[in-house]
Formats: sequence, structure tokens, C-alpha cells
Amino acid sequence: MIIEALHTSPIALDSDTHRQLKLNVPIIDWRMANRLNAIFVAAVEFGDVAREYPIVFVRAGKEEDGREQIAPIAVMGLLANQNLYEQEGKWRADYMPAVLRAYPFCIGRIDSERFAICVDTAWPGAQVETGNPLFEADGKPAEMLTTMQKYLENLEAEIQRTRLVGLRLQELGLLRDMRFDATLPDGRQHSVDGFLTVDEEKMQALPDAVVGQMHRDGLLGLVHAHWVSMGNMRRLVDWHSARNVKVAPADTPAVPQAPAA
Repeated sequence: MIIEALHTSPIALDSDTHRQLKLNVPIIDWRMANRLNAIFVAAVEFGDVAREYPIVFVRAGKEEDGREQIAPIAVMGLLANQNLYEQEGKWRADYMPAVLRAYPFCIGRIDSERFAICVDTAWPGAQVETGNPLFEADGKPAEMLTTMQKYLENLEAEIQRTRLVGLRLQELGLLRDMRFDATLPDGRQHSVDGFLTVDEEKMQALPDAVVGQMHRDGLLGLVHAHWVSMGNMRRLVDWHSARNVKVAPADTPAVPQAPAA
């Protein structure tokens, strides 16, 4: 997926046009992600993400049948265009979400069946002088590109599986709109809204047979990981306060950003 706050100049790779393109990887400076206040996370990584990031759900467009798409995201900031996990180029968590680990690569959807492997050419590490080549001299994909293509194909499959999680939570009527309110150390109030959580009361009201099926499907574990992860909102409040960000009335509060296709 292409994320506007991260992939500012993505281009579809072509063996003729980009034969000389090289990438200076691994990435050691993450300042290009300093405006990324949320990012999509796949269901398969909930356990790792929940230890360090708040996981919430957002509305992310429509399915072909008209139903809403619901996507899980890791929240990274309390203001729009704020990433508290990036500090002077360093990443402040041991685990990095799978979509971000793919950077500067991403997938650009051509249609419902086809996609292209893209690279963000705005990243300073994308150049022709030094780094790891994307293509061999004969135009065949180099090892790095072959490895990343497999990674992105697996990630795309996980993204599609994760869509089913959102659909199932909707079918069960478990999602509700929520606002997170925090009191900063200086007494100021700050709110974050625009996201969905799984309602505990609605979960408790489900028939035992439904809960049992959720457990067998792995959905129950995802819900519990989501609930546990919400404790990480306190971390964001503390980091936000440490940066001494002044939230004036004209400032834009964070609305977790839905992933872009």
C-alpha cells in the first residue's frame, strides 16, 4: 500500500528505466517518517505490535459490495503529522510494523488483481552512485529486489486476510466509536478521536458458541491484543509532553489516518 505521509514520490519499478538505481539500505535514519501518525498493521503481527503501540481500528473506504472496510492501525502520534516513535532519526521501539519495514518499497495497486512494486524516489537513499542495485546488468531483478518482492507479496496476502477481521467485527456488531481523553502534566486536556475500538460489553453479551468460534478462528486473541495495546496510549501522552508540544486551539488534533491503497 502507498501511504501519502510516507511515500511522497513512489514510482513503479521498470528494468529499463531504473537499471542503474541503487538503494543505500539498511535504513538508519527514519526522519522521512516523522509525519506518519499511524500505520496499517496486519493481524498476524498484533502480538508484536501490541507490546509497543496502541492498536485501534479506522474506517478505510468501501468493499465492492458496499460494506465499510475496517482497518487496524498502530497509532504513533497525538497530533496530525506527528510521529512520536521517530526521534532525531532513531526509532523508539524494538518492533517496527511490517509495512514500514518494507520502506522504501511499497505496493501500488493497478486493479483488484494486479499490483506493481514501487520505490519512493524521494528517499535520499535512492540513488544511482552507491548502494545495492535493484537490477542486474542484463535487466533481471537483483537479489534485493527478488527478496523484497516476495516480502511484499506475502504482506499483501496478510493485508487481504486482515480485511476479513474487520468485516467479521462488523458482522458481530462489536465496534464502537471512541475518543481518547488525556490530561497533560501541565493540566491541559488533549483528545484523540476518529477511531473505533471493540466494545467490551458487547463482547460479554455474545453467545458462548460465538465466542468459542472466535477463539478457534484466532479472532478472540486479536481482540485481547487490541485491548492490551491501548495501555500504550499513556506512552504517547508522556512522549508528547516531553516534546513540549503546545496544543493551541488552532492546532489539528490527531485523527488516526486510514491506510491508502
